[in-house]
Order: sequence, then C-alpha cells, then structure tokens
Amino acid sequence: MAEGLEIKDLRLGAPPDPPLRVVFMGTPDFAAVSLRALLGWPGAKVLAAYTQPDRPCGRGRECKPSPVKVAALEAGIEVRQPLNFKDPADVDALRALEADVLVVAAYGLILPQGVLDACRLMPINVHASLLPRWRGAAPIQRAIEAGDSATGITIMRMVLGLDAGPILLQRALRIADTDHAGTLHDELAEMGADALLEALTRLPQGRLLNMAQDESRVTYAPKLLKDEGRIDWNAEAQTLHNRIRAMHPWPGAYFDWTPTYRNSSLVLTIEPGRVGEELPPGTAPGTILGVVEAEGGKYLAIACADKAYLTPRVTPQGKKPQDAAAFACGYLKNTSQA
Repeated sequence: MAEGLEIKDLRLGAPPDPPLRVVFMGTPDFAAVSLRALLGWPGAKVLAAYTQPDRPCGRGRECKPSPVKVAALEAGIEVRQPLNFKDPADVDALRALEADVLVVAAYGLILPQGVLDACRLMPINVHASLLPRWRGAAPIQRAIEAGDSATGITIMRMVLGLDAGPILLQRALRIADTDHAGTLHDELAEMGADALLEALTRLPQGRLLNMAQDESRVTYAPKLLKDEGRIDWNAEAQTLHNRIRAMHPWPGAYFDWTPTYRNSSLVLTIEPGRVGEELPPGTAPGTILGVVEAEGGKYLAIACADKAYLTPRVTPQGKKPQDAAAFACGYLKNTSQA
C-alpha cells in the first residue's frame, strides 16, 4: 500500500459557520468519495450535485447512474445532469443556486467561464496528482506507468484551461512498488476528500497557497485507451512492471500467446506481480517459463528483454482468473514451455 509522506496536526479549528453553500460536480467513484465526505461534514451545505448523463454500459447496454448520482440520491440531494453547459439556461440554473463554492472532482467536462463564475468565492478542483505534473484525465495511471516514486492530491483554483489554475493545497503520497492503479486510486480518493475539507476550512480563514503552477514543469496524462493494455515483452522487466500496474484493473495487461500444441493463439490477461531474476542468454521475450516460487507464493514467469516477469494470476480469454499453478496445470502440461 502507498504510504503518506507526511502526517501533521494542522489544528485548523472549527468548520465554517455558517456552513459554506457548495455545489458539487463529479462523476466516478473518485469523486463520490469527496461528495460523501462533504455530505457528512458540518462545514458545508451541499445544494446540488452535477454529474454526467447516464450512459449505456455492460453487455446489456443498460443506462446506469454514476457513483456521484447514487451518492447524491441516497442523501436526498438534487441531481442535475446537463449534457454540457452550452445552453445558457443551464448556466442560469447553476447561478440561481447562489453557491459560495463550486467543488469539482473528475467531472469529465472542461467548464466554460460562465460556470466558473457562478459562485461567490471560487471554483475549486480535486486533482489526483502533484500539479503541474500530470494534468489531464489519467494522472494515477500515468504516474505509475512513468515509474514515479510519489504522487498526491492537488486542490487548485479552477481557471479556463486543463488543470492550469493556482495551487491552493497539496498533499503527497509515496507510490510503493506493489501499488497498482486500483490501490492508488482508492488511497488518493480518501486523501482527496480529506484535503478538500482542509481547503474548505482554510478558505474563509485566508490560509490557502494560491500559488501559480510552474509551466516549465507541466506534463500531461491523456485518457487511458483500451489497447494500451497490450504488452510487448521486448521491453525491460521494470518498464513492463510499471505498465502492468498502471493498467490494472482497467483495461488490464494482456498479450497473445500461442502454445506449441495448438495453431491458434490465446489472449492472456495478467495481474501485477514482481520483477524476477535475469534470464539465460538466448531466451526469447514472451516465452512462458513456468511456475517459480518467490516471496509471496507461486508465480508464472514470463521472459522480458532482460529478466523474468512474475505474475500471480492469469485470466485466459473467456475464462475465470487462475492462479499460476492452476494455469500451468491446465495450459502448460502439453507444451515444452512448461
């Protein structure tokens, strides 16, 4: 698990009184954690929750509500789902709420200036990186993929442009070698909710940084695409370890494997594991070497450019996940790659 770099008692005092009037905007699980924190905090009165329209998903293509919508409805909060804010009536409806603060977390839209101006104090954003590093849609995955040793949460004042506003507050989090996008997401979601409440406590006190981002240090985190999960074993093992961790749980790290006893290939999805030992000279990248024992149990060893990669679980296409020993028993018993 990732560990916090710094823990300190800020003794910020009581929450704002009267409570801040807040409009919340967000869509996925990451945002829902912040919304639930706001709903349980006496320093804020949540006036409404904005979220993306329900969209079809799954095999049945049924429309499902976003996690933010679910959290808001459970709390009896009004939910609004405009497609965008190109209709002036939507901006007018937002302005009519007379919010003190607009809180945005992974909403999924670039907001126009009219929306940013529709609150009394300021619009703020909860972003899962240490800005200006990793502006954009997939900061958690890109930080892991790049091999960063740390990431964190930035609370920033929103301006026109992609994650470009002044930094109000930051918290750092170490990325452990065993972290993947799923574990880091959950820790950052909780950290983001805590940082949000701290920022909202500091806001009326005038105790926020309001520090401009260093444009010379900007990097971008483009949206994750499904085909990025495909693994090329010709890379070094540590590079692949970072990539596999970044792609878990979605879209998953996968590759095509053709056993010696059949003509067609199988698509295998693997879970994050660890870097193994160096390979004997001449070992072809992508070769499944068999099962090895290492700290933590048994792993399936796959050859990379320099070392073996050890994965604890494999999912053949159309099958249930299997641990390394079960996969070897079912798929390697008739092949020379065992």
